[in-house]
Formats: sequence, C-alpha cells, structure tokens
Amino acid sequence: MRPDLVNRSVSVLIATMDRPQLLRRALEGVLHQDFPHDIEIVVCYDNNQPDLSLEMVDGNRRIRVITNTHSKGLAGARNSGVAAASHPWLAFCDDDDEWLPSKLAAQFEALATTPDARVATSGIFIHYEGTDTARIPDPALLTFRGFLEDRMTDVHPSATLVSAELVAEIGDVDETIPGGYGEDYDWLLRAARLSSFAVACEPLVRVHWHGGSYFFEKWKTIDEALDFLVNKYPEFEDHPGGLARIRGQQAVARAAMGKRGDAARMAFDTFRLRPTEKRVPVALAVAAGVPAATVLKFAHKLGKGI
Repeated sequence: MRPDLVNRSVSVLIATMDRPQLLRRALEGVLHQDFPHDIEIVVCYDNNQPDLSLEMVDGNRRIRVITNTHSKGLAGARNSGVAAASHPWLAFCDDDDEWLPSKLAAQFEALATTPDARVATSGIFIHYEGTDTARIPDPALLTFRGFLEDRMTDVHPSATLVSAELVAEIGDVDETIPGGYGEDYDWLLRAARLSSFAVACEPLVRVHWHGGSYFFEKWKTIDEALDFLVNKYPEFEDHPGGLARIRGQQAVARAAMGKRGDAARMAFDTFRLRPTEKRVPVALAVAAGVPAATVLKFAHKLGKGI
C-alpha cells in the first residue's frame, strides 16, 4: 500500500454564509459516509455569526466551527479552513451540495490504483429544478493542458479529495481573483501542474444549481475574473481553443450587462480564435435581446453552464 494511504483520516472543509438549512444537508452527507476512518468537518463561517451549536464529537466523526480569518469571501474561507485542518487528507464541500454515502471510500480506491495521484475527484449529479444530470470526468483529460483547453465543470470542488501535503505545495487559494469567481479553476490548474488526478468514475456528489448560488448572474464579476485568469496564465495564448472558451464567456457576460458593442467585438475575436465556439452565437443572441437568464436556465436544464 502507498505510505500516504495508510492514514486515510480526512478533514472536510465547508465554507458557509447565511444558509443554515443547506449547510445541515451538506453536513449530513459527510457525517453519513460509508467510511471507517476519522472524519473531521471544519465549518468556516464567512462574514456572519458562527453557529457553535453545530460542534460535536461522535465516535470518529467531529464537527468544528471556526470563523474566516482571511479576506472575506469563499477563497479566504477555504484558506482559513485549510489552516485549521488536522488530518493528512483534505476534502472540500460547498454548503449547498451533498455527498453520496460511498464518495470518500470510492475516491481512496481510485487513489490506490493511480500511484502518482495525490488528488482525486469523482463524477457528479447536477441537480436543477428536480432533475439530476450525471457528469463523469474523463481521466485522460485531467492534465494542465486539458484544463487550459476546457474548464471541465464535471471536476467540481465538492468532489475534490487531496493530500494535505499537495495542498501545501499548491499554496493558498488565490484571494485576489475579482469576486472570487473561478478560484476553483485556478486551483485546479495549479494542482494539475504538480499531480495527476485519480477519478472515481461514478456520480458521488449532488451539486445543486439554484438562484441562491453565489455567482448566479453576477456578470460583471464573471467578466473581470475571467480577464484576471487569462492574464495570470499566459499559456492560454498557446491554446486558442481554451482562450476562445473564456473570451466567449466574457462576450456573453458583456451582452448580459447590456454592453452590446463590447459583446459583439469580443464575439468576433472569439470566432477568429475558434469558429466553432458555441458561445459566439449565444453572445450575439443575448446582445440582440434574448434574456441572458433564459439562456442560462436552458443551459442549466442540460446540466451545463455558460
């Protein structure tokens, strides 16, 4: 057995803000894992009063409650959680998502059969308006180059299990990204530079998409954050497909903000990078008057984003 898999104790980091009912569902999913090893849940409250009544110890399950001591927002809250974690393996779970019972056990089995992987993911169910859509990552694509070409939304933060050692090498979640949008994508790019990914090829996390999701229709933040990421990773210039994807997203965001001229120009630039980029006609349609919310709702019903 790999030495790093002897101790499979996991610290699960959940950042939360003013969503107590959703948080309790997330906690239930973690507490009821079919997993014999220790699980410590670190609940980090971001910019609101912590609920200390959640703290508990029950056998090899423990919940700790802390407050965010880093910058306000998801990135800072995750960094606070990492700093407080005590186990050799870390996992993330958004407070509005839920783990299925075999999630951790299946991911450790995937790690055991992928000797050079220090991070694992799994398939997910995207749950929207009462419907589950399964998304399964392709292990062959989970490389630095692969993530440049495609964000691969089926590789979700709530499905991430990673060695604490690798987290230390990757460094803090970037708290300087505008609004914190895309901090998970940035983290995946950095992780992929240092490790391969193990994949449990079945849906083991239910990701809930809803109007209460933090970035739902925050178009200005999305546009600024995507620009930040392109500037942070000059490698995008050598991957026109990946750059077209991001510029296409920005074109849609600018159209949704009513910046029709900017949106049309960016859509044209996107077309020159990759004529088949699907966001080009979407951006032009939104610029022409199709409500962005209608387009987003249609995409979500297919288990996709923009």
